[in-house]
Amino acid sequence: MGMWVGRGRKARRCYGFDEISLVPGEVSINPNEVDPSWEFNGKRYDVPILAAAMDGVVDVKFAITMGKLGGLAVLNLEGVQTRYEDPSEVIADIAHATPEKATQLIQKLYAPKIKEKLITKRIREIKKANVPVIVSSIPQRAQELGKIAQDAGADIFVVQSQVSSVKHISREYKVCDYKKICKSLKIPVMIGNAVTYKMTLQLMEAGASAVLIGVGPGAACTTRGVLGIGVPQVTATCDAAAARDFYFKRTKKYVPIITDGGMTTGGDICKAFASGADAVMVGSAFARAKEAPGKGCHWGMATPNINLPRGTRIRVGTAGTLKEILFGPARTDDGTQNLMGALRASMGSIGAQGLKEFQLTEIIIAPAIKTEGKVFQSAQRIGMCR
Repeated sequence: MGMWVGRGRKARRCYGFDEISLVPGEVSINPNEVDPSWEFNGKRYDVPILAAAMDGVVDVKFAITMGKLGGLAVLNLEGVQTRYEDPSEVIADIAHATPEKATQLIQKLYAPKIKEKLITKRIREIKKANVPVIVSSIPQRAQELGKIAQDAGADIFVVQSQVSSVKHISREYKVCDYKKICKSLKIPVMIGNAVTYKMTLQLMEAGASAVLIGVGPGAACTTRGVLGIGVPQVTATCDAAAARDFYFKRTKKYVPIITDGGMTTGGDICKAFASGADAVMVGSAFARAKEAPGKGCHWGMATPNINLPRGTRIRVGTAGTLKEILFGPARTDDGTQNLMGALRASMGSIGAQGLKEFQLTEIIIAPAIKTEGKVFQSAQRIGMCR
């Protein structure tokens, strides 16, 4: 399997969203009559798109708005929301910093310790609005912060890192025990990130209620440049979906996979579902919402790392309200608004009544799909060729 990349060395060909296309079905369905909802831990959510745990995207107000629209927004328990009583000034400073100084400033502003009382306060503020509360932590603090979050009323806990492996070796610090965390908490635990069949399967066996898929594809992430690691999202999602299906066949327990990162348009999101995703997680698309705390700025979760930042701050601008980005009406022609409308229309064209059927969509390798016949768009830098 694979292609020769040198004498005695083969590499597997993998694919990203820009290299594939979905084939329309033989039967089409009225988009208003398809069901794009997804199920997690016995509950059904109308919007299968999660907002990523990034400080430029999710704060208390954003999480509440997202929850009322039928989706989930993940609050970062290790960001500015839990370090500062009023983080608005801190976020404004980051947004207004020059590109040359942004990373250093972020490192400095993330230096103060996390305050347990602020974790409890933020969770209860969201909970008070009667919407689901989902929060995130890195593995090193998961045991501690998971208990605090659960006691404060969180509904879902996410343990998220650059690469999440069940088998981690270290003499320098205590290794995160995913099995122990999943067993000790009474709320469901999502774990990420993974990009391979084996890694996904191991996380499911450790007790994960869902697995996040993706290493380095996010708009504000620089992992692939700094470390040279990652797998294109279409291949990563397909491999993870195969692990999910094998695990279900063996245990009768269905553990959703959530494609995380690399999607900026409705078309990308549709391709993720067709590749096998049960839900998707996006950051930059929601960073463009008027409700986003970053006000058009967005930075990666690993940007504050004091030794080796693997994220950067980018400007994505403000495109519209969160409701417009999710449900329209779209005021742009580039696929960044009315994401749910795009998903419904694609499902209708494929002939998929629900997401499970959509996962069976025929996929073709089509590297010219975004450029074929688009010479005028390309020349004018509009539509698909911005």
